[in-house]
Amino acid sequence: MSKPRVYVSTPLQQEVLDAISEVAEMDYWPEVSPVPPEILMEAGAEAEGIMVQVFDKVGGALLESAPNLKVVSIIGSGTDSVDVATATRRGIAVGNTPGAASKGTADMAMALLLAAARRIPEVDRFLRDGKWVHDLATMHLVGQEVHESTLGIVGLGQIGTEVARRARGFDMKILYHSRTRKHDLEEELGLEWVDNLPALLERSDFVSLHVRLTAETTHLIGAGELGHMKRNAILVNTSRGPVVDQKALYQALAGGGILGAALDVLEVEPVPMDDPIVALDNVVFSPHLGTDTHGTRLKVAMTAARNLFAGLRGEELPLCVNPEIYSRGAS
Repeated sequence: MSKPRVYVSTPLQQEVLDAISEVAEMDYWPEVSPVPPEILMEAGAEAEGIMVQVFDKVGGALLESAPNLKVVSIIGSGTDSVDVATATRRGIAVGNTPGAASKGTADMAMALLLAAARRIPEVDRFLRDGKWVHDLATMHLVGQEVHESTLGIVGLGQIGTEVARRARGFDMKILYHSRTRKHDLEEELGLEWVDNLPALLERSDFVSLHVRLTAETTHLIGAGELGHMKRNAILVNTSRGPVVDQKALYQALAGGGILGAALDVLEVEPVPMDDPIVALDNVVFSPHLGTDTHGTRLKVAMTAARNLFAGLRGEELPLCVNPEIYSRGAS
């Protein structure tokens, strides 16, 4: 019996590629640059399964032109790049990997928070530029206290919960705003639920965003919300770039509306170097590296592979975005 044909849109660890090769005839995009849309379209038309990054666009045109496609497996938790409605209508299972990267992403959120609070990029440049000539030379680089400060978490899913666990080590007071109240986590981690976003923003020294990108969360943090934050507050975003109105954030940062920001994600990625936010000293950036540790990348890729394998066998995916296809026989 011939193996099913699959396409993988990105280089992966060899052990993941070997696992896929055992069950499928695999083609994959070997470059570190994103796969061109036309190549993904052509490959998808022949495949029974495709495994893609969260930024690869799997639109309706691709899904409609893929008569044999059974499963789209996303290497990551975000699903906004896939036309899930069309996939559901056509009976194509869509899988993602929520939770697989939660600890690694939480580590990055705390790293960014600390770097922004203690102005690590600025003090690093200060030393490298030879400006540390005496102890008083660094007085203008004093940072913000992290211990015993107040952290506001927006979105208490798996990543937000892991951030709360880490913040407890700094004796932070932890507030959260989420669609659903989590009484068990309040008791376990000493959290305080705040039922509206403006109130959380007004009370927080640091605000960390952990929501999925949807129509409702696009520009969840805009000029109005930034106006509710303390002038000495720092915004941390490791969710998705469009959750924050970047132009409004620039205005708040440049005008002293808030003290700083730490951003792993931006509205346009890679960020254009002529974007004025890049020139600000009170922003710490990382290039969408929240999940980029060896262990986390391997865990995410193997989780995505398990979704792929289940879809190829016609079984329900372990982590399925559109499980309704199994109950109503979508076609």
